[in-house]
Amino acid sequence: MNIEHYFYALIPMAFAAIIFWLVSLIKKDVSVVDALWSLFFVIACTYFYCQLDQLSLRAEVLFAMVIIWGLRLAGYITIRHWGQEEDHRYKTIRDNNNPGFEYKSLYLIFGFQAVVAWIIAIPLFYGMGTEAAFGWLELFGIVLWLVGMVFEVAGDYQLWKFKQDNNNKGKILTAGLWKYTRHPNYFGEFLIWWGYFFLAISSGAYWIIISPLLMSFLLLKFSGVMHLENTLKTRPGYESYMNNTNAFIPGSPAKRDES
Repeated sequence: MNIEHYFYALIPMAFAAIIFWLVSLIKKDVSVVDALWSLFFVIACTYFYCQLDQLSLRAEVLFAMVIIWGLRLAGYITIRHWGQEEDHRYKTIRDNNNPGFEYKSLYLIFGFQAVVAWIIAIPLFYGMGTEAAFGWLELFGIVLWLVGMVFEVAGDYQLWKFKQDNNNKGKILTAGLWKYTRHPNYFGEFLIWWGYFFLAISSGAYWIIISPLLMSFLLLKFSGVMHLENTLKTRPGYESYMNNTNAFIPGSPAKRDES
C-alpha cells in the first residue's frame, strides 16, 4: 500500500459520518455516533485490506481483530441505547450550540469523531501494509488484544446484566471485574489499542505510537474515565467505591473507607 491509501480512507469514513448524521436528524438524537465510533475503524481497516496486493498473516490477523472488536462494540452500544433518550453529554453540547445544532453537529460531532478516528487508525494502515516477519512483538500484541477483549466484553456484559435488574436501580456495580477496577471496559479498550500498536511496530514507523497514546488520553482524560467519574461521584456510595477500588488498572480491592 502507498501512503495515499491512508489519506483516501478518510473518504469512506466521512461518508459514514454523513449517513449517521442524517440518521441523527431523523431521530433527533446524535447519540448514534457512539455506535459509529468503532465502525470508523472497521471501515478504515476494510479499505486498507482491499488495497493489499498480497495478503500476509499479519494483515489477516489484524483485519479479523478489528472486525470482531468493532462490530461487537457497535452492536453492544446500539442495543444498550435502544429506546433511550439522547445521552446527557450530547444534550449539553446541543444546549450550548443552539440554534442550529442540527447542522453544526455534522462537524462538531460526526466530522470531529471521523477525523480523530482516522488519526488513531494509523497503526492499522502500517500493520496491514508491512511485509516484516511475524514475530514475538506481534504475539505480544495479540495477547494484549485478547486480555483487553476479556475485560471489555465481560465488563460490558456484567454491567448490562446489572442494569437489567430493576432492584439495582441507583446502585453501584462492585462485583465481577468491577471489583478490581472501576472501569474494566475502558481498561480493556486501552489494552486493545496497545495490542494493535505492537502488531504494527515492526513496520519501523515508531511514530505511530501517537495512536495508542491518543486513545489512552481519550479514555482517561477526555470522554472516558474522568468524564464518567464526574457524573457518578455524586451517586450515593460511589465515593466509598472510589476509595476502595482502582480507577483504571485492576488491583486488589482495598478497605480504606468503611463509612
